[in-house]
Amino acid sequence: MTRLADKLSIGQVAERSGVPHTALRFYEERGLITSERSAGNQRRYARSVLRRIAFIRAAQRVGLSLEDISAALETLPADHAPTKADWARLSREWQTELDARIDALQRLRDRLTGCVGCGCLSLRSCGLYNAEDELSRFGPGASKLRPVLEGGI
Repeated sequence: MTRLADKLSIGQVAERSGVPHTALRFYEERGLITSERSAGNQRRYARSVLRRIAFIRAAQRVGLSLEDISAALETLPADHAPTKADWARLSREWQTELDARIDALQRLRDRLTGCVGCGCLSLRSCGLYNAEDELSRFGPGASKLRPVLEGGI
């Protein structure tokens, strides 16, 4: 049986994680992941970085900011893969925020068809873009676009 290498090159991490080299460097610059340098000054990552990257990508997919992700990763062990208990703790901490986001998206979905149906975005009942019809004081039409169009674009 072949023994797995203790450290992975940036190319190996990119291939295994599906994350481009540029994103890995960005994550490293932001302190989300770490690497060591080889004698030839090449990046070498611990295998546990693959779980951290998977966590980062999953958190981004649900809309969490890099600041939120960074704060969460700071609570995880840096020298080995997080445990199931570590992941469960993070999940509990984000439960309320994720529930609020889900609720907001459901409300948006449920109200969107009334707005798209007329297309005016200035109805008194529109709570998506022009709540309380506050843009009516600027006249009819797309008042947010008017300054751009009048500027000669």
